[in-house]
Amino acid sequence: MPARAEPIYVVEDDAEVARLILTTLRKYDFDAECFSAGQAALDRIRQRPPRLCVLDLGLPDMDGFELLQQIRTRHRFGLLILTGRGDTFDRVTGLELGADDYMVKPFEPRELIARVRSILRRYGAETMPPQAARIAEFASWRFDTATHELAALDGKRETLSLAEATLLKRFLERPNQILSREQLLDGRSLDALDRSIDLRVSRLRKHLEENPQQARLIRTVYGAGYLFCADVHWT
Repeated sequence: MPARAEPIYVVEDDAEVARLILTTLRKYDFDAECFSAGQAALDRIRQRPPRLCVLDLGLPDMDGFELLQQIRTRHRFGLLILTGRGDTFDRVTGLELGADDYMVKPFEPRELIARVRSILRRYGAETMPPQAARIAEFASWRFDTATHELAALDGKRETLSLAEATLLKRFLERPNQILSREQLLDGRSLDALDRSIDLRVSRLRKHLEENPQQARLIRTVYGAGYLFCADVHWT
């Protein structure tokens, strides 16, 4: 049973839909709070991050994608988009910006609960490495943070440079979350013409991606930064 100390936030401006979502969540013993505007949700998230957020895209004070991007820049918790916008472009954009799942209204309450539970299971394990952990396993790769050795399932092994290893470790510590260029450079501010982080990402993609020009693992989120799309397990 989910702990009541970690609620689910519902961001939905349609009172009837919000009531249905809250009733469904509470029926299955989830603690839930509702917000009818994006800014109100952001203010509450800063005070008390939730376990998961159910987010509508059509909000009165900001576009849902803007809210999603602001959340993913600073926080890591489950994000489920529940919206009337069923266009493929919106679905792909939402997932690329960091949503864990995307549902279109009208929805079946039992399907909503199933998707919520699936996301919560995904976030059940701690993503940041334990103190003594040094091996990260992700996609079809295994990375040793101590030796900088990157190994593939097919047996291929190589040693990354210090810059490449440092960048990969930052991605591995915060998977499925948009990271700005400044975050990837440890907070160092970037000049408008400074493309050093983009060059590092490009080099790292050549190690990890079958086709670096159509990257699947390290995705560019235009105007925001980069998104590392993989579940990570530490040993």
